[in-house]
This record gives sequence, C-alpha cells and structure tokens, in this order.
Amino acid sequence: MPNLESLHVFQALNRSPNARLEACAELGDGLSAALWSNHHDSQDYQAPTHHTLSCYIGGGTGTFRRDQPGTKGGPDKLCILPAEHQSAWVINGEIRLAHVYFSPEHFALGCVTLLDREPRELQLRESTFLEDASQARRFHQLIALNWHEPAERLLTSSLAHEMLSHTLLSQVGARDGLRLKGGLAAHQRRLLVDYIDHHLEDPISLGQLAGMCALSQYHFARMFRQSFGLPPHQYLLARRLTRAQSLLRNGGLPLAEIAWLCGFSSASHFSQRFRQAMGATPGEYRQAFCARTQTL
Repeated sequence: MPNLESLHVFQALNRSPNARLEACAELGDGLSAALWSNHHDSQDYQAPTHHTLSCYIGGGTGTFRRDQPGTKGGPDKLCILPAEHQSAWVINGEIRLAHVYFSPEHFALGCVTLLDREPRELQLRESTFLEDASQARRFHQLIALNWHEPAERLLTSSLAHEMLSHTLLSQVGARDGLRLKGGLAAHQRRLLVDYIDHHLEDPISLGQLAGMCALSQYHFARMFRQSFGLPPHQYLLARRLTRAQSLLRNGGLPLAEIAWLCGFSSASHFSQRFRQAMGATPGEYRQAFCARTQTL
C-alpha cells in the first residue's frame, strides 16, 4: 500500500479548505484509516488506485452524488468506492466521516484466501449510502481507539481486517464478459497456498514454487502476481507475519523461536519486518494482546 498521503481520496479531501483531518494512521498490514469532518464542499474522485470504505459518523443528511441527487446520506450510511471508479459529491451542511483504505493487492489476496476465487474474475461493487449495522458498528469501534497507541494496534488492525473481509464476502461480484489470460489455474493456486502455509519455517525459492506448476521462474512470477495480486516474495512475507501474529497471541514462545518457526533468519530480522508491517515490535504486540484479554 502506498504512503497514506499519496492516496487519491485522501489527497482530494486534504486539499479542500473546508475539510479537516481529525486523525489518520497506517494501521499495519498495508491498511490505512482517516477521520474527517467537512462542510459545504464538493469533491470529485477520478480513478483512484486504491479502494475506500467510508462511513458517515455524523451528519451527512445534505450530502449526495451529483448523478444521484435524490438520494441523501445520513449517520451510519456506508459507501464503497472501488479503485478506478469516478464519482462527484456535494456536501451541504456538516458531515463527519471515517475512511479505511486498502489496495487492489489486498483485494486480490482476499479473493484467493477468503473466497477461493480467481481475483481477475471478481470486482468490488460500488455502493452509495449502504445500510449495514454490523459494519457501521466496526467503524464506530475503530474511531474510538487511539490509532497511534501501540497497545491498541492489534485491535485497530483486527477491526480493519474484519471490515475488509465483510466487504469481500458481501460486496464482491463477478466481472461481466471478462476473458482471463495468463494466470494460474485454481488447482495450482490451492496447491501453492497449502504448500507455503505448511513450509513457512523453511527457505523457499522461486524455482521450487515454479517447479510445482511446471513453469519457468519468469512465467511463474508473472502469473503468480496476476493471480494473487502480489509477487511471490511479498505473499510469502505476508503469510509468515500472519503466523507470527497467531503465535504471539496464543502462547509464550520466545521471540527467537517464533522467528525460526516463521522462517526469519534471526530475531532481529523478524522484529524489523514485524515492526515495518504492524507499527509495533513483536514484544509490544504480545503485550498489547495480553493486556486486552486481561481486561475482558
């Protein structure tokens, strides 16, 4: 996911003299969030490179899309703005809204791991002023947290992942008239996912994975990225960090052993990679989770 300030929807609001950024943060795992207030404004979004989930926290009853002037927003109304969409908005009166941003690569990875579908077959449906009480509740929980507090990182990232998973399960549809070329077959994707998840502690080479699909490294790398939305090394790193999070939450193993079980060369390398992705060290992550469970 690109830097938060480089995201198109974020930039558009940040440039407006009427919009005020109340909070923003990169939540870990490439997910980002922002909380805005705005009034008497207009906004155009032209083919952003990222997806945006939006929830009206307060106000918004005078907000509408220019192409749908008869449909107005309101508290807890949700919008789904896919990458590459175009929309123009009019904001009359006051509004407070929260955004969660995620990349097409996150979408593709979710299609494979959550839906077991070819990502290029699917698209995120654009939705305006959707009503979904469970999703709105997650947004309210998210904005109540301190996004820059390491002890809250587990919960903020978990909520953002829940939003993404909920959206994939409820708002993803098949593309019309799409002819697929160049990706891996469904059985190849399942074989690779299973193999990687069962060998995260081992050194895995591109040649190994390519050989499983009887492809050259060059063609395999291109086809893997088309199917998963990530190059093989980034997908492998994401799966290793996911296992690390589970081990940190569910036991008292030393960090050096967790690093070894997740395929990292050393505890320091593991800690560096984990902090880059999560914004907290493995020790801080474990401490945050333990503190959270003790209060429940």
